[in-house]
Amino acid sequence: MIKELTYNDIQVGDMEFFTKTITDSDITQFAGLTGDINPIHLDEEFAKETPFKERIAHGFLTGSFISTVIGTKLPGVNSIYLSQNLKFTAPVKIGDTIKATVEVMEKRDDKKIIKLKTQVLNQHQKMVVDGEAVVMKL
Repeated sequence: MIKELTYNDIQVGDMEFFTKTITDSDITQFAGLTGDINPIHLDEEFAKETPFKERIAHGFLTGSFISTVIGTKLPGVNSIYLSQNLKFTAPVKIGDTIKATVEVMEKRDDKKIIKLKTQVLNQHQKMVVDGEAVVMKL
């Protein structure tokens, strides 16, 4: 069961995370859901000819795990995304274990708006996504 935090429960500096190992199935399903069938994600032979030398996950698949944290942990249930910026800093490959982390940076009490630092790191602690989100807590 998901614990619901109130706006007042949330403090600057609070942090939560979600960890996931990326599979071939994750990439294939994401391609099917979004229609992004770029061969860098799906075709091993094509990917061998790229600078990455192998298939990589969609950037937005990796970034979507930030939404998992925001919607289920911090700020959690009754959070409404207002904005998100993302910078993709390194590729994510099949078998990589990523950790999406969200940290409360600021609160705006008059509108219950929360500014969040959002990052995704791989198993080597290398940042693969860096960004910032703004949410409203209902």
